[in-house]
Amino acid sequence: MVTIEAGSPEQCSVKVMRTLKPFAVLAATLALVSLTVPASTFSPLAAWEESQSVLTDTFPINSQGPAPSSQEIHTRADRFVANQHRDDQALEQYERVERHVDRTAGPAPRTIEDKVYRIVPTGAGTAKILLRDGNKPVDPATYNREMQNLQDLLKEMANPNDARAKAAYTKRQRHDSDRTEFVDAAKEAFTIRWLGTSTVREHFCDVFELDPNPDFRPHGLFQEAFAHVVARMWVDRETTQMVHGEARVMSDASFGGGILGKLYRGGVVSMEQAEVAPGIWLPTHYQYDYSGRRFLFYFEQHQSIDASRYRRVGPPSEALLLVQSELANGKSFLLDP
Repeated sequence: MVTIEAGSPEQCSVKVMRTLKPFAVLAATLALVSLTVPASTFSPLAAWEESQSVLTDTFPINSQGPAPSSQEIHTRADRFVANQHRDDQALEQYERVERHVDRTAGPAPRTIEDKVYRIVPTGAGTAKILLRDGNKPVDPATYNREMQNLQDLLKEMANPNDARAKAAYTKRQRHDSDRTEFVDAAKEAFTIRWLGTSTVREHFCDVFELDPNPDFRPHGLFQEAFAHVVARMWVDRETTQMVHGEARVMSDASFGGGILGKLYRGGVVSMEQAEVAPGIWLPTHYQYDYSGRRFLFYFEQHQSIDASRYRRVGPPSEALLLVQSELANGKSFLLDP
């Protein structure tokens, strides 16, 4: 998650476009809390169907079953929110391996970049350590140097009296505050309706559609984007965890009055989650396909991120011990099965 900070117009534009990547799925996830909002007569369902989403074919929806009652939806929404908060907190203490693949657009996409990273939480963010670039593993000396840097960073973050750690935690608190505001806005930004049930990777799911609420009045740069997004979520009925979500940009979304940039209609962001520890569900796959304009310059991105090998490392003080042990034993993460 990108922390939004003040800066020059160019820096702000870059942060806007970086934040566009996860905002749609984040909106879909958070907006489930608004399941009790009355349905609106406005619905871009036809536009969604015209876009011929692959998900509709991959995960057929059975709309014949009885819809949940408003009380059932309310209870499920409360449980979903509690689960999501617990998952968010857990993510800050789990390391993982991520494979980032960037491709060109078109029917025969070409791989532009394919990198694998070790992602380690640091208490106020994450450290990203390169493991492989294309087919070439990073050399052991470079990897060891990066681990030494991580050790130094974790020492700082584990010291409550370190000035830089205090500054980093303050920045993190601002980020959490921004996210809370975003969550609160999402409660009002969408109307929700139950579409039916579906089975996704052996999970029996309820499928919900999230449409922009025409009565919502945004406050802030990113809240304006809610009005341009529709989403679908596949929520595991037994655990009330999101198994799959997809958000689609249904109309051009301008930022900063169009001066900073614009996200064009047709962009799609999707996300998958899985249980990585008892009761803990974390992201396993992201897919970003969108285009837009940054100032006067056109750009597009087609990227997939696959996350695996989740392992709890704890807060910085605990993560530091694991890193120190790894360095002392000379055991390379690269060679681990």
